[in-house]
Amino acid sequence: MTSRTPEHSTASLRELAENRSLPAHQVMDQDTLAWIARNRPEPSAAPPTLPHPPLMLVPDITWLAESRLVDSIHGVRHNARVSLLAGLLAQEHGLDRDHTAALCAAAAVHDCRRHDDREDRGHGWRAAGWFTANQTAVGSLLGRTLPPAVAALAADAIGLHDVPYTAFTAEQKRGYQQAPHLTDLLKAADCLDRYRLPLTRWWPDPSQLRVIIPAWLHPVAFDLVVLSEQARLDGATNHGALIHARQILSREQ
Repeated sequence: MTSRTPEHSTASLRELAENRSLPAHQVMDQDTLAWIARNRPEPSAAPPTLPHPPLMLVPDITWLAESRLVDSIHGVRHNARVSLLAGLLAQEHGLDRDHTAALCAAAAVHDCRRHDDREDRGHGWRAAGWFTANQTAVGSLLGRTLPPAVAALAADAIGLHDVPYTAFTAEQKRGYQQAPHLTDLLKAADCLDRYRLPLTRWWPDPSQLRVIIPAWLHPVAFDLVVLSEQARLDGATNHGALIHARQILSREQ
């Protein structure tokens, strides 16, 4: 295996963020990851025993709209970690099998239509359209076909994941009311993976959510970031890095 380093700049993401000069495409680097690792949140509760291993769906690199995003902070590893976190939240909130599968699938593709690592307004609705049009590919990854009605609800959640609640239009509010739990949990799972970002003020802010994130899940989300990103920097494939990080769940049972 060969180690990998970002190609866009010799400066770390943290330095670029502090200087307000982050590029359109942002790739994790060792200095930034070392800073993240030094700021681990203290666990305030022990993880529960999980009744079922959570899903971790890893999107195919061809699903991403921009090849430069495959390894970026919104790329394959981010989407896969969010799918795993969504599965954990689904268990915590008692979702049934269909809605759990739909939530995890939505999480795995929620950023697949991004054009860059900045705000990129509208990427949620682009991803929702892709999800709707590619149910065969999604079903293959999931290992089952989602019921059409449930898939439609998942698409709504994808389309709303990047829109603040306070900015919902009247039409978006109607879509949200069809299955608020899917949108709420997708937003929460996405929020939990913000530990990968290079400034603490961009880290998870539960006040922006409509569901309560259990205290034990914050350190788990943090460790998933650090372990998977370090493994990737050390030369592991995306799949290998994610599988390595996923072991944190079995160790904490």
